[in-house]
Amino acid sequence: MKQDKRTLVVSYDNKQAVEFTAEFLRVNSPSAEVQGHAPHQRKTVAGKRQVQIIGVEPVGNYAVKLVFDDLHNTGIFTWSYFDELNRDRSKLWERYLKELEAKGLSRD
Repeated sequence: MKQDKRTLVVSYDNKQAVEFTAEFLRVNSPSAEVQGHAPHQRKTVAGKRQVQIIGVEPVGNYAVKLVFDDLHNTGIFTWSYFDELNRDRSKLWERYLKELEAKGLSRD
């Protein structure tokens, strides 16, 4: 995690490092609270532009649990989920912005 607590750096064994903003991770949390139990239950999480990561807790060798300053701490971020987030970053962000607009919500 960077000092500003708004950027998480995920480093892989092959020395590749990928950066994610705290906001992006918070609104794409793999938790049931955000994702629901089916695709149609996924929630649009607004007002997280300034969210910070205040904790990173290892979960075995396969994942981490992130704790955000809004006290959201459910959802296990696996290494494969980080790969998926990185691969689909543009599509996920665009979808998020469109959902905010359609629902009259804001990032602030």
